Amino acid sequence: MPGEILFSQEGGIATLILSNPDKLNAVDAGMWRDLYARMTAVNADPDVLCVILRGNGEKAFAAGGDIEEFITVRATVDDALHYHEELVAAALDAVRACPVPTVAMIRGACVGGGLEIAGCCDIRIAGESSRFGAPINKLGFSMYPGEMAGLLELVGPAVLLEILLEGRILGAREALSKGLLTRVVDDEEVEKEALATAERILKGAPLVARWHKQWVHRLMQGRPLDDAEKRAAFDFLATEDYQEGLAAFLAKRTPVFKGR
Repeated sequence: MPGEILFSQEGGIATLILSNPDKLNAVDAGMWRDLYARMTAVNADPDVLCVILRGNGEKAFAAGGDIEEFITVRATVDDALHYHEELVAAALDAVRACPVPTVAMIRGACVGGGLEIAGCCDIRIAGESSRFGAPINKLGFSMYPGEMAGLLELVGPAVLLEILLEGRILGAREALSKGLLTRVVDDEEVEKEALATAERILKGAPLVARWHKQWVHRLMQGRPLDDAEKRAAFDFLATEDYQEGLAAFLAKRTPVFKGR
């Protein structure tokens, strides 16, 4: 049975679930297509203020791609290029391009394609027993360059090469120490902490969250800001939420932001 991307939305939080439970949520070609489509729709939805990505069940976030289908989907160079560029890299780029904060809720195995997805998220919260890696050197193939971008941006070349060259599976604490994770909590607290993280994000001004993501990605390009960009960094001065934030602070009350 093929996997699927389950979707729900409540109170400004969109949740996408990688679901292929018979294969530890291994991501098949259809799931990559659906992840791209779901993220594209979410990215254009003004009612979404935060996205949580997770695996179905407690055994895995996603245990890589569905290797059983590689015989057919990557039979030739053209097939492989289509699979990795048009399906996998496109889906990962859609996660990275999400204009609102993304939270990866990780339990169990987060390996290969699962690690790539989590690495494209802004915040990664994992349980103590979760494990991480990309042991594809043992399968005789390399990670497609278009899929490395998120992990390279996240941990840099030294850690990424360590992961790929050794093919070793890391425990949660080591993954945290290497910068792969934001925080590690007890296994039974992962969902609670991910939801609490999303709620903390929702308490902030929505436009500010978008701007913070925009400017971090822009600064990662390594080019100095031009004069127009420097002026644009103060676009918040014209927003209602800025006035509300100041007024609430001075009145010692909780602000009510409207995203305007």
